[in-house]
Amino acid sequence: MRQIQEAIVADASAEELAALPIPETYRAAFVRRSDAEMFAGRESWEKDPRESIQIDHVPVPELAPDEALVAVMASSINFNTVWTSIFEPLSTFGFLDRLGKESVWGARHALDHHVIGSDGSGVVLRTGSGVRNWKTGDKVSIHCNYVDDQDPTSHDDSMMAANQRIWGFETNFGGLADLTVVKANQLMPKPTHLTWEESAVNALCGSTAFRMLVSNNASAMKQGDVVLIWGATGGLGGYAVQLVLNGGGVPVGVVSSPEKAELLKKIGCEAVIDRKAENYQFWSDPHTQDETEWRRFGKKIRELVGEDPNIIFEHPGRQTMGASVFVCRRGGAIVTCAATSGYMIEYDNRHLWMKLKRIVSSHFANYQEAWSMNRLIDRGAIHPILSEVYALEDVGEATRQVHQNRHEGKLGVLCLAPEEGLGIQDPDKRARIGEDKIGMFRR
Repeated sequence: MRQIQEAIVADASAEELAALPIPETYRAAFVRRSDAEMFAGRESWEKDPRESIQIDHVPVPELAPDEALVAVMASSINFNTVWTSIFEPLSTFGFLDRLGKESVWGARHALDHHVIGSDGSGVVLRTGSGVRNWKTGDKVSIHCNYVDDQDPTSHDDSMMAANQRIWGFETNFGGLADLTVVKANQLMPKPTHLTWEESAVNALCGSTAFRMLVSNNASAMKQGDVVLIWGATGGLGGYAVQLVLNGGGVPVGVVSSPEKAELLKKIGCEAVIDRKAENYQFWSDPHTQDETEWRRFGKKIRELVGEDPNIIFEHPGRQTMGASVFVCRRGGAIVTCAATSGYMIEYDNRHLWMKLKRIVSSHFANYQEAWSMNRLIDRGAIHPILSEVYALEDVGEATRQVHQNRHEGKLGVLCLAPEEGLGIQDPDKRARIGEDKIGMFRR
């Protein structure tokens, strides 16, 4: 791996990379099947990813005809990394076992270790015999939609495929490692003005936000739409705010501290709600929501922008869904992609059906949506929301930060990249776009 690392840092040619031997093992962050019950009896917040995530060498898998072997220079932490690390809501080994029953190539995934990580940037080292559009030496970003293109259900919208999966969460060989194996249709060109770590944080959260807001598969935001964004400086919200501004919408960002409120204003979001400062208590007890608080929240939104939101960018789930349904305007849409505060949501259905509102589900993005988001990033229209960078050895601590919501933006992880700041292919474009915009989330 050291030879591969040195060759990439030295910008070796495709021929030179092709001549390098592939090692039998590689360094990776993973969880073990034998540890799946290690947190039994603990509350979710007590489960510590530092206890479950291991950093060690694992075998290099065989390459299928439609796959690429990628040297991972950098990756990032996502909330699904947290779920895998605390074996919640269930162990991801069940996903791997189901994949293992589908085919000979699927059987490679059903191991007693699960290499995690659903983002990555790096360099293609090898391609399978069926790969046409990518070759050794290509610098790439990786999106996490893992889909079987031989299944007819994948050919209208691949997110509707019967066996659609998320790479590194529902498959093995994820991105928090020095190598990864991915399907060729997960690859996208690395943005030429960004570093490895800046390129590695965008695909999962950025593409998810693109589908939720821009794509016709969810809310299809129009110019002038008011969009309420929960967690507006988080991994999803940071991209959502930029997409709304870039598309001529009016973002209303909800955050939980004065520091996050200032960051939002720095991005260009003028309507900001600090929910802790306002002390909203949407739940009066664990079983009862307070409609007077919903009304107070809706009044605050109207004070800021003069009208109710057309779109609610919803991902906390149980804690906020009741308020989201209430404050959305007549005929508007609540677009939800997650439930980080709880999956069993409650809302007053009268406010949904009598005012013709819609709850729209959204899950990651298809290849075209991910590619379109990557293009916006490459053009400098959308910027990475990288806040901090960790070493691969510290993935457990980085995951704990996300689990406890102590972070802003996205946490990057250096894999084969020996230091930050490497991988920029077009420094002139970077200078034109501006370091202040590219690094606006950096601490």
